[in-house]
Amino acid sequence: MASEDKKSNVEEKKEQYKETKGMGFFKKVKYSIVNIEKYPEMATEGLGKATGYIAKLVVILSVVLSVWTLYQTYQMVNEGTTYLENEFPEFSYSNGTLTVDTQEPIILQNEQFGKIIVDTNIDSEETINQYLNQINENGMGALILKDRAILKNITMIGEVSYRYQESLNSMNLTEFNKQDVIQYVHNGQINTLYFSIFITLFIYSFAMYFVNTIWYALIIGAVGYFTMWILKMRMRFVATFNMAVYALTLSTILNIIYLLVNIIFNFTIEYFSIMYITVATIYLLAAIFILKTDLMKKQAEVMKIVEAQQMIRKELEEQEKEKKENEKDKEERKKQDKEETKDKKEKNKGSKRDAKHDEPEGSNA
Repeated sequence: MASEDKKSNVEEKKEQYKETKGMGFFKKVKYSIVNIEKYPEMATEGLGKATGYIAKLVVILSVVLSVWTLYQTYQMVNEGTTYLENEFPEFSYSNGTLTVDTQEPIILQNEQFGKIIVDTNIDSEETINQYLNQINENGMGALILKDRAILKNITMIGEVSYRYQESLNSMNLTEFNKQDVIQYVHNGQINTLYFSIFITLFIYSFAMYFVNTIWYALIIGAVGYFTMWILKMRMRFVATFNMAVYALTLSTILNIIYLLVNIIFNFTIEYFSIMYITVATIYLLAAIFILKTDLMKKQAEVMKIVEAQQMIRKELEEQEKEKKENEKDKEERKKQDKEETKDKKEKNKGSKRDAKHDEPEGSNA
């Protein structure tokens, strides 16, 4: 009976392994949200698979953010071109340096794009930090300096800095002025710049969100590992970390939705980052408690099997004992029968001798 149960457990594990091995990305997304009992099985695929899975999620997040930011840039360029033609002072660019013909900083406030500050006359980091603080207080915007542009968007963690020389040299742009830029935009040549911006945004978004997601997974994994220690469950930290990665699935998807809603409707949740990590932690703890419950059920089944084995063993021992007693009784009966037969034979022989001895002497005449 025990061997049959072991065999069934082995077969069950084989089926589970086949189900999770080679599982597609979208199936993992589904399991990570609605089948949290699959976390331990997916975690056994290894650290590489878990890291690759979260990297794919972050790629989707980065593409969404980059496309939307690029769309905002496109709108800003279209609106800015009109302002550039009619109101913005003359400017020129040469070998990595932008020069605007004004001594005072230009500060523009736009409801859609935030605060835009143009100052190509400063080198002081203190003044630059003051400008950035103003933009951060506003939530988003741009700082245009003589050697670089710094963008801040609500979808970004921190700011993104573009050095003119690095970005424009790749497009063979080393010199231009105001009229060249206006003509550049109207002729559609700016599409190359859009592509460059998209690549830069994607790389930046992916790097920042991937590092942050891994950091969150480490924190949540540590909470899960401590919980397992309290529950007296043995599991390596790397396996707990893998489970934490899958637990972050819903939080990451909610993050994508939240950022889109934030961008489109300007809707903000003050403590979203806390909710982000809380949802993932709840998912991981739920998976751990399910695993603990399954282990307790299996232990109960094992105890039942052990009790059944003990009962069977006791029954077999009693049968064996009874068998030995029966055999012993048979041996004793055989021995007794032999003795009785022997006694009978001896009695028969004695009676024959007595009969022969008692015959009269003339009886043979």
